[in-house]
Amino acid sequence: MTGLKRSSADLDPRRRRILFRCWHRGIREMDLILGQFAEENIALLDDATLDTLELIMDAEDNDLIKWINGAEPVPERFRIPLFEQIASYRPDFDPVENNL
Repeated sequence: MTGLKRSSADLDPRRRRILFRCWHRGIREMDLILGQFAEENIALLDDATLDTLELIMDAEDNDLIKWINGAEPVPERFRIPLFEQIASYRPDFDPVENNL
């Protein structure tokens, strides 16, 4: 299950693929961070920024989450504005409602 709220029907195939990959990372925290970030921004990103996003997405989830939460220093190659935007992004973690 994804948290996808927007339709990807209006996106070109590359943006749809990236959006899907952002929501299907392997670590739920990264799904939420990258998925929601991409969902809000994917339509606005130019081709060069999409290239950069794909490079970031090629990194291992365990490394990404450590860099984002400050557990490990961000490698020089990822000290770029897009990574800083992603790292500062705060996803909407909807609380689970107790229906009891």
